[in-house]
Amino acid sequence: MERREEVEEERKATAQREEEEEEEEEEGAAADRGDDEDAAGMKKKTKQKGVGITSCSDGKCVPGIIYLGHIPPRLRPKHLRNLLSVYGEIGRIFLQPEDRQVRMRKRKSGLRRCDFTEGWVEFRDKRVAKRVAASLHNTPMGTRKRQRFSSDLWCIKYLHRFQWTHLSERLAYEQTVLQQRLRTEVSQAKRETNFYLNSVEKSAHLENLRRKRQRDGEQVDEKTWDFTQRQTEEEIQMKKKKKKDLVAEKHLKKARLIQQKSQSNVSLLTKIFNANQSE
Repeated sequence: MERREEVEEERKATAQREEEEEEEEEEGAAADRGDDEDAAGMKKKTKQKGVGITSCSDGKCVPGIIYLGHIPPRLRPKHLRNLLSVYGEIGRIFLQPEDRQVRMRKRKSGLRRCDFTEGWVEFRDKRVAKRVAASLHNTPMGTRKRQRFSSDLWCIKYLHRFQWTHLSERLAYEQTVLQQRLRTEVSQAKRETNFYLNSVEKSAHLENLRRKRQRDGEQVDEKTWDFTQRQTEEEIQMKKKKKKDLVAEKHLKKARLIQQKSQSNVSLLTKIFNANQSE
């Protein structure tokens, strides 16, 4: 009897903790949507009733979203729905397709299928989403060995206080960034094309003027390009060698002058000393 009472008390405590967590999450979601008054009214109702709040309020369940970090090749949304609908009711599913450059490389190699990199799945009840993320994470996708995707593991995480509108905003932002990038690339290509066409027209006009002057017998000045040819490696080495030779020649001349001065001083000193000895 004592054991049963302890188990019942533990169950009540755990249920109360879960209800408190769910109440906090619902209050946070209501604050994000700007429904502070509804959240306060809901809180008052629960206090008056004295019963813990659940994920379903007024007959509507609070949805929960899980994140899939790994999507195996050939996995499609219908396969994902079939695999996860066993655990609970599923709402919306979104799988992020591969990058455009990756798809182009695959098409060049002969593969026309489009695989996905990551995904989001919405459950009607967030408690089911939590249980699915906790139980299926890092486990095989297939229950049997010969079943499809049995060699791949689930990579699931429950997104706390994440709503589908956040995902929609992110996708809209990425789409606008992509469109802006495409517009800039198109405008750059147009500018380059217009510059090339204007240059061709200008050169054709100048050529017509030159031919007309030649027919009229006027002197035509040939256009020359003012530029200097870049020196070759051999010319650079010859220039360095000449510079070294000039420096060596200067040092040699300087040494000769010093030697000549020293010799003249020696002859002068010998004359002086010889004159002193004769006296």
